Amino acid sequence: MENYRNIFDNEALEYAQYRQLISTLLLEGKTTGPDHSEAMLHYTKMNIQRMNRVEKTTMLTPSLLDAIGQVKGNYHLLVISEGWCGDAAQIVPVIDKLVRAAPDHFDLKFILRDQHLDIMDRYLTNGGRAIPVLLVLDENHEVLLKWGPRPAVLQSLLADWKKEQVDYAITAEKLHGWYAKDKTLSTQAEFTTLLQSLSAR
Repeated sequence: MENYRNIFDNEALEYAQYRQLISTLLLEGKTTGPDHSEAMLHYTKMNIQRMNRVEKTTMLTPSLLDAIGQVKGNYHLLVISEGWCGDAAQIVPVIDKLVRAAPDHFDLKFILRDQHLDIMDRYLTNGGRAIPVLLVLDENHEVLLKWGPRPAVLQSLLADWKKEQVDYAITAEKLHGWYAKDKTLSTQAEFTTLLQSLSAR
């Protein structure tokens, strides 16, 4: 298994640093990654609003809280993300809330996909560099589990939408409409299953 101790300890960003980096770059007319086009800046601006909303409105479900309470070991959560990624904006605040519910068992860090393509390319989805990707590391910083880039039900829907539509804007509207209706419940259900598998180890 890969060991990410150096990256986690010395290169990765804490959640607050990740959020601040995105906001600071946007003020400079930039986003994370190499593409600073108007479209990418628009996505980033929207994603800051989405993250703010998810942070304010999301309550962890009783099932997820119960699964968090059953965790015995200590784990490092490493997320591969980017500020312009719409799925990441809907998901990373939930991961942060999970970690905040059990700070004695989890710590959370972020790396940017396009700065770490060597890592990203080990965790492709259908051959693509889809994010966010959550890596659960053990105390020795070796990968135990991978989750991402989105809940399975949405992954299936997205595959169908891409067959129907060629316009990215329409697909993105459907995607975020789904997230709005789901209210993080599918994401939390999958995190519940993930933590239960950790507890069963």
